[in-house]
Amino acid sequence: MPLGGPSGGDGGRGGSVIFVGDEGRNSLLDLKHVRVMRAERGEHGKGRDKYGHSGRNEYVRVPLGTVVFDEATEEIIGEVLHHGQELIGAQGGEGGRGNKHFATSVDRAPKKAEPGTPGQIKEVRLELKVMADVGLLGFPNVGKSTFIDAVSRARPKIADYPFTTLSPQLGVVKLDEWTGADAGETLVVADIPGLVPGASEGAGLGIRFLKHLERTKVLLHLVSLDPSEGREPFLDYQTLRVELAKFDPELAQRPEVVVLSKADLTDVREGYDELKARFKEAGLDLLLMSAATRDGVKTVLERLRASLQPARDDF
Repeated sequence: MPLGGPSGGDGGRGGSVIFVGDEGRNSLLDLKHVRVMRAERGEHGKGRDKYGHSGRNEYVRVPLGTVVFDEATEEIIGEVLHHGQELIGAQGGEGGRGNKHFATSVDRAPKKAEPGTPGQIKEVRLELKVMADVGLLGFPNVGKSTFIDAVSRARPKIADYPFTTLSPQLGVVKLDEWTGADAGETLVVADIPGLVPGASEGAGLGIRFLKHLERTKVLLHLVSLDPSEGREPFLDYQTLRVELAKFDPELAQRPEVVVLSKADLTDVREGYDELKARFKEAGLDLLLMSAATRDGVKTVLERLRASLQPARDDF
C-alpha cells in the first residue's frame, strides 16, 4: 500500500514455566520421568496492525514444601509453601515491537522493528521438604511408624527390620480425640526414616532424611530398650543429637520431647526408672509410651501440644 504507513503488529509474549502449589499432592513421583517442561512460544506479529497471540504458560503442580534449584548455579529459585502459590521456574521472552512504533514525522514508513527476547532455558532440580508440626526421629525400629499409625490415619509400612520406612510419611492427629484440645485442632506429624551414625555425612541416606526435619517445629525423639536390637537409649539419643548439630545447628535447638517407646515389653518397663534418672541428669524429662497398646500416648500428645504453641509463634 503506497504511502500507507507502517502496519506491523507486535509479537506475542512467550509463555513461562510456572510451578503451582497443590495441597493434594504429597510427592514428586509424578515428575520423576518428566525430562522437559516447555511453555508455548509467542506468535509473530502480522501486517495490518495485527498483534501475535501470547504463548500459554506451562503450569506444573507440585506438593507444598517443594524447593526449586537452578542446577547450574545451585541457587534456590524459590520455594512453594502455600496452596495455589505460583513460582516462575523459567520466564517467557518478551514479544518484539512492530514497525508501527518507529514511525516519525520524517520517516512515515520505517522498515525497522524490534526483535523479541528469548525465553529462559534452565535445568532445575526439585526437592521436597515435608511441612509438618512434629518431626518424628530415632534409630531404625524404635517404633516411629507404629506411633504414627496409632495416632493418625496414616498407614506406613510396619515391620521388624531396619529402614521399613524409606520415605517420609505424614499423619494428621486430631488432638480433640486424645486431649482436651478444641474441636478441629490438629497437628501434623512427619515420620522420618530411621537415622544411623554418620547420617549428617549421608550414611543410610541420612542427608536426604535430615532435610525433611528442617521445616518441623518440634522434634519427637523416640528411643528404645529392645534387647533384641541391642539398643542403649541414652547413647542412641546422644548420637543422633550429634548428627542433628552437624547437619544444622539451628535444627538441634528446636524444642523436643524424648520418649522411651515399646512400654508393652517387660524389659522396657523394668528399665524405665533407671533411664529416666539418667536422662534427668542431662536435663531431660523422659516419657514412657507404648504405641501398640496406646499407653502413654495421650501424655506424649499433650506434651507435644504444649511445646508446639510457642514454636508456631516463632515460625
